[in-house]
Amino acid sequence: MTAAADPASDPSLEGASGTGTPATPPSSRGLGRNSIVMAAGTAASRLGGLVRNMMLVAAIGSFGSVAIAFDVANKLPNVLFAILAGGALNAVLVPQIVKAFRAHNAQERIDKLLTVSAVGILAITAILTGASAWVVMLYTDGWSAEELALGTIFAYWCIPQLFFYGLYTLLGQVLNAREQFGPFMWAPVANNVVSVIGFGIFLIVFGTAPELGINDLSQWDTPRTILLAGTATLGIAAQALVLLVPLLRSGFRWRFRLGLRGIGLRAAGSVALWTFAAVVLEQAGILYLTRVASEAGAASTELEAVAGNGSYTQALLIYLLPHSLVTVSIATALFTGISKAAQDGDTDRVRDDLSLGLRTIGVFTVFATAALTVLAAPATAFIVPTAGEEGTALIAPVLIALSFGLVPLGAMALMKWVYYAYEDGRSVFWITVPSTSMLVIGLVAAQIWLPIGMWVVAAGGAYALSNWVTVLLRTRGLRTKLGGRLDGGRVLLLHAKALLAAVLSGLAGWGVYQLVGGFDVLSFGRGWVLTMLSGLWVSALCGLVMLLVYVVLLRLLRVKELDRLLSPVLSRFKR
Repeated sequence: MTAAADPASDPSLEGASGTGTPATPPSSRGLGRNSIVMAAGTAASRLGGLVRNMMLVAAIGSFGSVAIAFDVANKLPNVLFAILAGGALNAVLVPQIVKAFRAHNAQERIDKLLTVSAVGILAITAILTGASAWVVMLYTDGWSAEELALGTIFAYWCIPQLFFYGLYTLLGQVLNAREQFGPFMWAPVANNVVSVIGFGIFLIVFGTAPELGINDLSQWDTPRTILLAGTATLGIAAQALVLLVPLLRSGFRWRFRLGLRGIGLRAAGSVALWTFAAVVLEQAGILYLTRVASEAGAASTELEAVAGNGSYTQALLIYLLPHSLVTVSIATALFTGISKAAQDGDTDRVRDDLSLGLRTIGVFTVFATAALTVLAAPATAFIVPTAGEEGTALIAPVLIALSFGLVPLGAMALMKWVYYAYEDGRSVFWITVPSTSMLVIGLVAAQIWLPIGMWVVAAGGAYALSNWVTVLLRTRGLRTKLGGRLDGGRVLLLHAKALLAAVLSGLAGWGVYQLVGGFDVLSFGRGWVLTMLSGLWVSALCGLVMLLVYVVLLRLLRVKELDRLLSPVLSRFKR
C-alpha cells in the first residue's frame, strides 16, 4: 500500500534534495504557465492516487497477513529507490544531465549518462529481485513461514518496479532540462489509471478483503498474486514509459552508448557522498520501523486486529498530504532565491527568506496538526473508506501520533535546502545520526514497555520526535552558518500565536465533532460510499469551524503571515 512515485513528494519524506533545474531559466510567462501545468498534474496524480489506494485497501484490507505481506513487498522498491535517488541519481547524475545539455558534445554525453544509469539500475534490480527472500526477511520480524512465502512471491513481482522508478527519474530530468515540465508531473496519472483498472478487475473477479479473511493465505494462488502485484508493477512501468512519448515528439533520440569517459562523473563532489550516506542512514531507521510494525501486524487474529505496517502506511499517506500539497510548494518557491543569495554571499537575504519561509509554513502546519489530531477518524473514513470501522480505528491513533511531527517536518525540509544551497551535505549527515537514533530508541522503548497493540502508534510518535530532534539540530547549525542569527524571535512568536489559535480552534472543532455524534456518526457497515460521504461532511463541517476560528484568532493576534499564505487563493477569487 505504498504510494506511487510522485514528483511532488520525496522518498525521504522531506522533499527532494536534488531535483535538477532547467538548463536555462524560463521566462516569467513560461514559468507561470509551467507552474499551472505542474500544479494541475500534481493535483490529478494525488486524486488518482487516493482512488488507487482506496481500491487496493478494498482488495486486501489495511491489516492482517495479506495486507502486511503486500505492504512490505510493494514498499521495498520505494525504499530501495529512495537510497538510489537520494544518492546516485539526484546528487550525481541529475546535475550531470543538466550540465551535459550545455556541452558541445551534448548528445554523446546524454546518451552515455542514460545508458550507464539504465544498465546500472537494471543490474541492481536483477540482483535484488533474485534476492527477494533475503530482502523480505531483512524487513520483517515475527512472521510465519506462510507469510514469508507470500511476501517473497509479492516481492518477486514488485521489486522490478525499481528499474522503472529509475527510468522515470532519468527521463523526467531530461525533459526538465529541455524545459518540458508538464509530462514529469502528469506521468503518475498513467500509473493510477493502470492500477485502478487492474485493482478493479481484481475486485470483480476475487471480491473484497473481508471475503478473503485477514489471515487466510490458502486462497492466494498464482492468478491472485500476478493480478495484484503485477498491476502494481505495470502501473510504475506505464508511468516511466509514457515519458518516451513527449521526448520522441520533441525530436530527442536516445542511442545506446556505453562508456564513462567525458560524462563528468568525476566532478561529483563530496556533497553527493554525504547525501547518499544520510539517505542510507534514514532508510536504516525506516527498516527497523518496518520490522517492528510488521511484527505487530503479524499478531492480528480473526478475534483481535492489531495495527501493523499496513495501518502505518495508510496513516503516513494522510499525514503527508498537507506537506506535499502546501508545504513543499511554499518551500520550493523560496528555494531558488535562497540558492542565488547563498551563491552571492548575501547572508542577510538567506536569513530573511528562511525566516519568511518558516513563518509562512508554520501558519499552515500548526493548523494542519490540530486538524489531523481532531479529525483523524473522519479524515481516514473519507480518504480510505474501504478500511472499514476496524481499520479506521487502527489507523486514526497512528495518524494522531504522526501529526505531532508535521510542524518540524515542514521546517526541516526548508532548512535542509539551505544546507544544500551552501553545498553542505556533511552537516545534514551528522544531524541525521542523532535523529535516526531517536527514532530507533523510541521503537525499542515501545517494544520493551508497551503492549504489542500500541507499537505502531508509538512508531508514529517516535517518528514525530525524531523530526523535532532534526529541526532543533539544524536550527543550531544554521545559526552558526548564518552569522549567529536566525531571526528566531519572530519565528518563535509566530508559532506561539499560531499554537494558541490552533488549540482554541481544535477545541471548537472537537466540540462540534462530539455534538454531531463523533466516531459513531461515521457510516461504517453501510458500504464504503456512505462511509466516505459521512467522513467528508463531518470533516468539512468540523474543519470549516476550526478554520474560521483559527483565521479570526490570527487576525486578532495580528499575524501578517496569514495574508501571504492566503494571497494566492484570495487573488483567484478576486479575478
